[in-house]
Amino acid sequence: MTGRDVAPHGTTIVAATYESGVMIAGDRRATMGNVIAQRDIEKVFATDSHSAIGIAGAAGIAIEMVRLFQVELEHYEKIEGATLSLDGKANRLAQMLKGNLSIALQGLAVVPIFVGYDTETPHEDAGRIFSYDITGGCYEERFYHSIGSGSMFAKSSLKKLWSQGLNRDDATYALIEALYDAADDDTATGGPDSTRGLFPIIYTIDRDGTTRLPDNDIENVCRRIDQERATRLRRTPLPPMLDSTEDGQL
Repeated sequence: MTGRDVAPHGTTIVAATYESGVMIAGDRRATMGNVIAQRDIEKVFATDSHSAIGIAGAAGIAIEMVRLFQVELEHYEKIEGATLSLDGKANRLAQMLKGNLSIALQGLAVVPIFVGYDTETPHEDAGRIFSYDITGGCYEERFYHSIGSGSMFAKSSLKKLWSQGLNRDDATYALIEALYDAADDDTATGGPDSTRGLFPIIYTIDRDGTTRLPDNDIENVCRRIDQERATRLRRTPLPPMLDSTEDGQL
């Protein structure tokens, strides 16, 4: 029995930089084996005033790690009278993952993606993305990244949708479209659910701080994507039927 069979696992998380900072989004589904364990789980969190984190993997352990990370950043700020640098935050999260290695090797791995606005760098490079492995390895990603079981589909989508200097609205569209593509082909990724009022969670991080986008704004983008996809499907002609008698072959 694997970790996925005994504890809820969360996927998929996407992140991308845009003209004013960085944005991170996650779907709402958690699975346990082949069962949907939770439809409305939150996998993206603000960690402080200029950073956020998204989690994939064992949900219970991941959420506990995020809460501890939030407390440590707050404690540092109170003790030192200043916030930890963005690189310092990323390295501290790497240490926490390394401390979880023994549990990860038993199948209960946590793989986060960490994003933030670096107030110490020029504006055009201030939005930064960090990825990790289960050993605590920390890697800075350029432009966009995705983690989780649907990451292959989401990252392929972002590769086509992302461009330098995206504004916030276009970046929001790109991330939601990437989650749609992941949900199309990955059963562990949940698509937007207008019936239940469940939509991706999205945070933007820029000079003004960390902001969660309202569900109404996200729903409007989801409806636009639904309409565009429906239009494309209606305009796509069906492929011709193969004549099994032609040349005596299929």
